[in-house]
Amino acid sequence: MKPRAKKCDICKRSIENRRNSLQVVCSMACALEFNKRKKAKRQREQTKKDKETLLTHSEWLKILQKVFNRFIRERDKHKGCISCGKALDKKFDAGHFFSVGSSPELRFHEDNVHGQCVACNQHAHGNLIEYTLRIPNRIGQARFDELHRLKGKPLKLSIPEIQELIKAYKLKIKPYL
Repeated sequence: MKPRAKKCDICKRSIENRRNSLQVVCSMACALEFNKRKKAKRQREQTKKDKETLLTHSEWLKILQKVFNRFIRERDKHKGCISCGKALDKKFDAGHFFSVGSSPELRFHEDNVHGQCVACNQHAHGNLIEYTLRIPNRIGQARFDELHRLKGKPLKLSIPEIQELIKAYKLKIKPYL
């Protein structure tokens, strides 16, 4: 039985005289280019792995913060600002109820972070009076009380724990896209 017609992975021409079903290139020139690209891809992957091993704890936290904030923005994009209720446009922040500086243990707690317009978060310093009034309506009084209870409890994430959280939040983002 003759193998099905296939296009070359490099030049996209039809492969004439295919010897077997694993053949992906049509000529020696394309084979050399194919191997060159494969080697370059392996080198990029190795460089990425090497860079990841050199990242510090704080650099991993920055990566996690970006992924976490993206999740919050995707989750809250249709809910309106937590402080003023204004519809959130393309640019809005992931505003923390308890700030990262005063309560680092709640930095990645989903009940502590909500979509907030730039005016409230940056210009009105979080607009905390309105935030305090509206947050129990959004998450419920029991979860709001739990958030207060968790404040002050130490939380120290190791690099493997941070990497797991990054993976988890990337998975949580997918349904929103």
